[in-house]
Amino acid sequence: MTRWTRFVSTLAVCASLVILAAGCKQQAKPESSQKKFTIGLIAKSTSNPVFQAALNGAKAKAAELKAKTGVDVVIDWQTPAKEDAQEQANRIKQLVNKGADAIIISCSDANMVTSAIDDAVAKGVAVMCFDSDAAASKRFAYFGVDDIETGQETMKALAKVMGEKGVVAILAGNQNAPNLQKRVQGVQEAAKAYPGIIIKNVYFHVETPEDAANKVIQVMKANTDITGWAMIGGWPLFTDALLTNWDPNVKIVAVDALPAELPYVEKGVTQVLLAQKVFDWGYESVQIAFDKAYLKKDVPVVNISKLVPVTKENLGDWARQLKAWGFEVPQNYLDLKPAIPADVPAPAASAPAPAGSDVK
Repeated sequence: MTRWTRFVSTLAVCASLVILAAGCKQQAKPESSQKKFTIGLIAKSTSNPVFQAALNGAKAKAAELKAKTGVDVVIDWQTPAKEDAQEQANRIKQLVNKGADAIIISCSDANMVTSAIDDAVAKGVAVMCFDSDAAASKRFAYFGVDDIETGQETMKALAKVMGEKGVVAILAGNQNAPNLQKRVQGVQEAAKAYPGIIIKNVYFHVETPEDAANKVIQVMKANTDITGWAMIGGWPLFTDALLTNWDPNVKIVAVDALPAELPYVEKGVTQVLLAQKVFDWGYESVQIAFDKAYLKKDVPVVNISKLVPVTKENLGDWARQLKAWGFEVPQNYLDLKPAIPADVPAPAASAPAPAGSDVK
């Protein structure tokens, strides 16, 4: 073979390789269609409506991120039916084994889940907390209210409607939940500023609406001197058990303000609801987790969400905010006139994800 022949043959081989490579490149799927990012979402219980709101928020943000970035953000809902910290720990491990990229959790008992969180982080899974923190763990961030401040605001609002005197009972939910422990602390600290206020006791209970309502009724029967309730969670107000035959001289201020609780404000049984932005628990947390674990951005460790006081004056404004977040709200509340001046921000631009959102 002459030198010229070998040269031509070499050119032919090179040309073939170029064509083959080009063909392979054309057959390959676009990179964006292969992008997937799975976030495990573990709330305290599926029976608590505030966590369904968090799921709605997570779905909404996942849909927005997919539309904006092309990344298929999947929300893997792994919440126990009832509060069970050991089950939460088990589900963290399951999510790690399934290949989740990030986990967002509201801790029923920080001590019970910290080890599982730390193990997940050691295996490369980013973990953050919302609502109820595990601050001593290796989680990278927390999103939610300042719990001590929440307790303080609850007591301040209650003292105001009680005329700064009377006997107060604290309804406190799960005694092992770190966020609720801090809220109780906040109530007790704020009460010291009111010489006429006496704290009767702290009452813990299983965090279901029925158990909470039964606890309040039992305590009231046994303690007729109670004239105020500082409810650091709105559990009993998800039933109508306290709507009838409630002594109007006994005042209530409670945390949370979902549709089922609005009649308590309307009828004056509850003077103030301190609304948490429960939709944002999922909506904002998914954004933070995506920024940290997918985009590799630095994010704030503590992300505080402010409470919104809900009274008769701004009940319609808050009802419309709930509607914007995807809740079913009775029309009579949506028809209420806006507060002047408006106490509640205009409905958020975010909306729940379409019915076909990718949620497990």
